[in-house]
Amino acid sequence: MVASGQTASSVTVYTTAANTELRLTPNGVLHFSAGRQPLETEPFVLVDPSKTFQPVEGIGGALTDASAETFAKLSKDRQQELLTAYYSPDKGIGYTLARTNIQSCDFSSDSYSYVGDNDPQLKTFSVAHDERFRIPLIKQAIAAAGGQLKLYVSPWSPPAWMKDNNSVLQGGHLKQREFGQAWANFFIKFIRTYEAKGVPVWGLTVQNEPMAKQKWESCIYTAEEQRDFIKKYLGPSLEKAGMGGKKLICWDHNRDLLYQQASTILEDPGAAKYVWGIGFHWYETWTGGPMLFDNLKLVHEAFPSKNLIFTEGCKEKFDFDSLANWSLGEKYGYSMINDFNGGAVAWTDWNILLDEHGGPNHVGNFCFAPVHADTRDGKLIYTNAFYYIGHFSKFVRPGARRIAVSSNRAALQTTAFVNKDQSVVVIVMNDTDKAWPYHLMVKGQAAVTESLPHSIATLIIK
Repeated sequence: MVASGQTASSVTVYTTAANTELRLTPNGVLHFSAGRQPLETEPFVLVDPSKTFQPVEGIGGALTDASAETFAKLSKDRQQELLTAYYSPDKGIGYTLARTNIQSCDFSSDSYSYVGDNDPQLKTFSVAHDERFRIPLIKQAIAAAGGQLKLYVSPWSPPAWMKDNNSVLQGGHLKQREFGQAWANFFIKFIRTYEAKGVPVWGLTVQNEPMAKQKWESCIYTAEEQRDFIKKYLGPSLEKAGMGGKKLICWDHNRDLLYQQASTILEDPGAAKYVWGIGFHWYETWTGGPMLFDNLKLVHEAFPSKNLIFTEGCKEKFDFDSLANWSLGEKYGYSMINDFNGGAVAWTDWNILLDEHGGPNHVGNFCFAPVHADTRDGKLIYTNAFYYIGHFSKFVRPGARRIAVSSNRAALQTTAFVNKDQSVVVIVMNDTDKAWPYHLMVKGQAAVTESLPHSIATLIIK
């Protein structure tokens, strides 16, 4: 690490930029020289590796039914290409984190359950549905990642008969008094079953998007309902089953209600003792409005012992002709920089792979993914979002810590980390039409470089 009294030698630069062929491409080595007091008229990015903040757990994407079904339609060569692209730390972007759905979600070809009707004892429990496509993909992803991949699991809805609307769709509430324990037991059963089939589970969220009534699988929990379910049923059940080490994540919805939900749950010691972290999405009141990063920072300041984890985000309303739209990647870069600067310890994209329609999806809720498979010709289409995410996931490894970094130009958006091998990773994004020359400054040393228009760069200091 470049601490006080040490000298940085050189900087390797990797760049992805619009209107160029640069895609996570090494495109230069910078050399430091003695620095000086910067002037206000000079753009700079100042890095202080001696000031460290939260550790990083991992970066990755969701392994859904839709991803698995699309993956199964590819040739073996294309399958291997995709696995290498996502999970190899050397030849790909080195994903280390994954999420998957418990029972069906919108990105499934149909609605399904692991149990039959009116079976609170879970005697009919079976994940046979998942053994066709999803479990094989997860196992291959784990292998491609070198044998370790932190996987957490999320339900979109309990079985219909556990809910007050008797449907897995259109929200509804869990009948906690009647089925709270059965639903908690369902989580335990799912984790044990997956692990018995060779799929380790690192963590779980209580409910995907618990304040969203959707035409697809959904279930409403108020903050008080989620607090009580954790305190009375899910937390104690995990402890009793010897799963107290699983990372239990509450909320798992947008930043807009983040503080209200977190404070209600975490101010109750009986619930808080079971909670590892708070999950959040980027859809912000479902309107595509401004990303509410201040709410994230507030939760981080108010509950510093709990972990913030971005659990889902994607560009909605799929359009095949927009796969080359540069704004796809820039939204990822903008969110990842600000989420990590706001205290997040992990970041998870939504589907790793979708088809040429933005699915499959049983309710027509088609979306973008970083990679799409055109099942008509078997080819893979890599959007620039894949590369923008890769500027983080490939270089910011588990165990890294965020460090202090400051920019004096709004156009130079930045975050920085120090890895366990002491390499310093600085990420600089420019979403303007203008190139920005700037000074990279580290502990009294400086190197001159340039941020290209509509680009993201990762600078590795060793």
